[in-house]
Amino acid sequence: MNGKSAKETKEPFEKSLERLEDVVHQLEAGEKGLEESLTLFESGVALSRQLSTRLEEVKHRVEVLTKDAQGKLKAAPLEDDAA
Repeated sequence: MNGKSAKETKEPFEKSLERLEDVVHQLEAGEKGLEESLTLFESGVALSRQLSTRLEEVKHRVEVLTKDAQGKLKAAPLEDDAA
């Protein structure tokens, strides 16, 4: 093994997103056969799930700095707009 953790070997988020966009463009073009389209679709679903999971991980790590009544900065969890 190379000693790197799973986090260190992850493809950058932006690169994964570019790959997903490429898959979508290929599928939208409609130039692939059924089997190749199905393989692309499966790849796209996997990328979409991976990206969604990574966004959730980041969301849980993000904190917003706020000031308390005394004017001191404190960390507060990022509130979900959907709530």
